[in-house]
Amino acid sequence: MRFFVTGEQNRQSLINTIVLLFLGYIALLWISNGMMYFHKMGLHPESVLEYYLGSEEHFTQPKSYQSLLEVTHFHLFSMGLLVLTLSHLLLFTPLAARLKIWLAGLTYLSAIADEAAGWLVRFVHPGFAWFKIGAFVTLEFSLFALLVMVSASLVVQRMMMQKSERTRAAPAGSVEHRA
Repeated sequence: MRFFVTGEQNRQSLINTIVLLFLGYIALLWISNGMMYFHKMGLHPESVLEYYLGSEEHFTQPKSYQSLLEVTHFHLFSMGLLVLTLSHLLLFTPLAARLKIWLAGLTYLSAIADEAAGWLVRFVHPGFAWFKIGAFVTLEFSLFALLVMVSASLVVQRMMMQKSERTRAAPAGSVEHRA
């Protein structure tokens, strides 16, 4: 009874809808992140090296310390919030705790690795181009996994709520109510 008096059934549906809309927005961010990466580089080390170290053939300069610092500064904040939010939403899924920890940890580590990789290519050794590619691919897959798992959990939860509402709304003698 408290559930209906306080309006929690409506709040649950509203929160569910808002989170699903947020996840749709994040899916667009995920797509644009991939598009931006592939606009600058590919999944081969030569393209990563050309982007970070410059190219005489294409008349491009190496990435400067300041430009890497500016991008890193923004990405550490924004990616940190994104991963925190998605990891927090993951807590409310019915997945095993071990899987949640593993997936959240992988996402954090790959986000940090993706940021660090550009610095390593530019200022340590060109061999880190493979690390950059691996970090990017791992980040994209782990973000995608978070999006899918949280979205699927919410959709299933929403379907169960609707089924429960239909069962409660059915007349006492109906077949649907007895099930």
